[in-house]
Formats: sequence, C-alpha cells, structure tokens
Amino acid sequence: SEVYGSARSLPMSETHPKHPQSPYAASKVASDALAHSFHAAFDLPVSIVRPFNTFGPRMRRNDGRAVPAFITQALAGDPLTVFGDGSQTRSLCYIDDLVEGLIRLLFSDHHLPVNLGNPGELTVVELAEMILELTGSPSPVVHQPLPVDDPRRRRPDISTAMRILGWTPQIPLRDGLERTIAWWTDGGPHARIPASGHTSLAGRVVAPASGRPAAPV
Repeated sequence: SEVYGSARSLPMSETHPKHPQSPYAASKVASDALAHSFHAAFDLPVSIVRPFNTFGPRMRRNDGRAVPAFITQALAGDPLTVFGDGSQTRSLCYIDDLVEGLIRLLFSDHHLPVNLGNPGELTVVELAEMILELTGSPSPVVHQPLPVDDPRRRRPDISTAMRILGWTPQIPLRDGLERTIAWWTDGGPHARIPASGHTSLAGRVVAPASGRPAAPV
C-alpha cells in the first residue's frame, strides 16, 4: 500500500493514484510494473498484492511499526511514543487473515493488483490506548514530531478481494492484539519456533523443505 502515499480519497482502491513518498515506496511501484510487464510480455502468471498495515506475533520489536513498538514499551513500563498528535489513522489486519488472502490470490488466475487489509480504521492514539488497556500498563503516552512522509490516513477498499477471492478479514483488532501481546509475554522475540514438522496455513498444509525448520510467518 506504500505505492499510494497519503490518501487522496477513501477508501483507497487499486485505482487510487500512485504517489510514493519515499525511495522504499517507489521501489514498490517499480515492482508492480515489473511483475505486470513479465505477465504482458511472457504470459508469466503473477500475483500482485498490496497489503495494508499488518500485525501479529513474530514481529521485530525495533522495526519502526507502531504495534511492536507500543507493546514493547508498554510491557517495559516505558512511555509510548506517538508521532504528531496521534490523529493519523491506520487500518490493521491480523497476520492470519492476510496469509489467507495471499494463499487465495496465489491459487487464483488474477494478475492485476489486489488490496489486502482491514478496512476498519482507528487513530494511532486509540491504538496506543488499546494496547495500554490490554497490557494493563501504567505507561504514559508521549508525543514526538511527525515525520514528513508519515501518511495521515490509509484505509483499503477490499471490494476486489471480496469479489475475486471471496476474502474478508475475520479476526477483530482487539482479538489480534490480545494474541500478539500473549506471544510477547510468553517469550516474544525469544519464543521457540518448532524445529520440524508441518505448519498449517489457512487450511493448507505446508511442509518444510529439505528437512529445514518450518519458516515463521
């Protein structure tokens, strides 16, 4: 969804103007174009997904995303850092729902971009307050200057995914946050990952290759 930049209209459909606000975002536009050109030139089957904000267990604590940052700070009793006044919004999709959408897209014949995400929208301050409530943390919320490339709003239009894939998110935000916090309190980044066996993803069984450990999602 970085290809869209700041919202010019909401919800953001696949036809929303592309307005990348950083080199990282521009690379996503280039990837879209490359995938489409390979399909057009060589009839190569491609799947182009534009995931919106996603969260869940096994996120890196220092990757700059709000959910792991807030959870780490709340559990440590540190102040929760909110950039700007916190009125900017995010639409958060739990990882299990996103994986289900990815698998459905992979096994479809659709080769045009598809938004995957949760159309539910909340402010960053509301997210911080929810995490404080769920963790029972007394941490305060502190504000820092808003980065220039921080999008004010980003909410996906998932009508294409609903029509083509029969997909909608099923896990409420609060439930997803509870699962994520539970992983963090059970060991978080130091929690053990099964060394062997099969991992079931959205009803499909995926075997680890060449005896290697099953990869974390």
